[in-house]
Amino acid sequence: MSEPSYILSLDQGTTSSRAIVFDRRGSIVSTSQQETTQIFPRPGWVNQDAAEIWTTTLATARDAMARAGLAGSDIAAIGIANQRETLIVWDRASGEPAAPAIVWQSRQSQPVIDEIVERGMGASYQERTGLVPDAYFTASKLAWLLAEDPEFRRRAEGGKLLAGTVDSWLLWNLTAGAVHATDVSNASRTMLFDINTLAWSPDLLSDLSIPPQMLPRVVDSSGLAGTSTGGLLGADVPITGIAGDQQAALFGQACFAPGDAKNTYGTGSFLLMNTGDAPRPSAHRLLNTVAWRIGELTDYALEGAVFVSGAAVGWLRDGLGIIASSEDVEPLAASVSDSDGVVVVPALTGLGAPHWDPAARGMILGLTRGTTAAHIARATLEAIAFQTRDVTDAMTADSGLALTALRVDGGAARNDLLLQIQSDVLGVPVVRPTIVETTAIGAAFLAGLGSGVWQSESELSRLWQVDRVFDPRITASERDARYSTWQRAVDRSLGWATNT
Repeated sequence: MSEPSYILSLDQGTTSSRAIVFDRRGSIVSTSQQETTQIFPRPGWVNQDAAEIWTTTLATARDAMARAGLAGSDIAAIGIANQRETLIVWDRASGEPAAPAIVWQSRQSQPVIDEIVERGMGASYQERTGLVPDAYFTASKLAWLLAEDPEFRRRAEGGKLLAGTVDSWLLWNLTAGAVHATDVSNASRTMLFDINTLAWSPDLLSDLSIPPQMLPRVVDSSGLAGTSTGGLLGADVPITGIAGDQQAALFGQACFAPGDAKNTYGTGSFLLMNTGDAPRPSAHRLLNTVAWRIGELTDYALEGAVFVSGAAVGWLRDGLGIIASSEDVEPLAASVSDSDGVVVVPALTGLGAPHWDPAARGMILGLTRGTTAAHIARATLEAIAFQTRDVTDAMTADSGLALTALRVDGGAARNDLLLQIQSDVLGVPVVRPTIVETTAIGAAFLAGLGSGVWQSESELSRLWQVDRVFDPRITASERDARYSTWQRAVDRSLGWATNT
């Protein structure tokens, strides 16, 4: 009987749960997906049903295996990639959720962040965790829950409640409550984890009055974390890979060397650069995060988040009505040779890294009587590329590592014109892989490495295949002139909402 060689990747995202089966060559064998429900109880609050997160994950896992005609005994390992920073709290005895999941997007714990800043603790948090204090991260969500309900706190302090991010919740359910753990990449997104000592920070736990017994054990990103019980998938299957979605995408893009970088184009964009075996403090308010830990080796990354990239194309469709579907933006933008001086600043929800200005607002500048919808469409694609350069310039300044190429994924990475513009703006090759499901394949790579299906990162690098490389086509002087114009436009958008 041959050894099992398939990897089951569980990719639990904000709006859906997916399962993808990969073979030993790193090819997709089957896939299954189910949408999950977002709940908006108050303005700015975003919650989910933790039970639904688990049931949809299990259902897609079983369906993907059935579509591939595989039994549990055919699966060598399970890998988990998950939406980061979302908080789930559950009852230790019953395994039932003790509160709605508080999603990473939710701002309901903003008062906790305001208090941290008012007490002058912001720098202390950033020094230890590599994160700028924000309600985005898990810590404030847990502190808020504990402060809101005295009975909730009493149960937590009595050891009756457990807390974790989505990976911890899935791991607990997959192992029937035998394992309460998280991997180091997810831990580094909680704002409670010291990325220098690679341990929960007693000082920060004390500062937020969080009982340490609630928190999961921290494990490697690749290696045995637990074993799924046979009743779930038909056999006991080792869980040997876990990473937060963006770190998983970095690994899935085979960005194993310092200076390797990837950009995921989704609603927003997440750009991560591998910075090697030590954190690189940022002078540009980028985030320092743990990329992954494998054995004794830890890789770190700088991360920059752009709030609006693919969402800008959605706005052209839904707000302006100049395209009928997102796919229409490429032929429309390609119908003109340039933007004819038009610049779009898509600060529709403020500006993220490296500007971090919630008062910035969107602008269209350079309009003339000759401006058409095509010029605005092209300027929107250029804006996505310019925002990426804002982040890569900050990363290279912080890290001292030159960007030699950018690997790309996400929905908008299918847009050839966007990627050509991106290469022109950066002055380096932009590389699109054959498999753009890089979050899922990253979890699979980690799991396969941890289970012995693959032996090394160099072997994984050989599995990573290039679909197309986009090389720069414009001169350095033209590149600099266009970027200078973009910077002038951004300057005009900053602080706009505070102007009277």
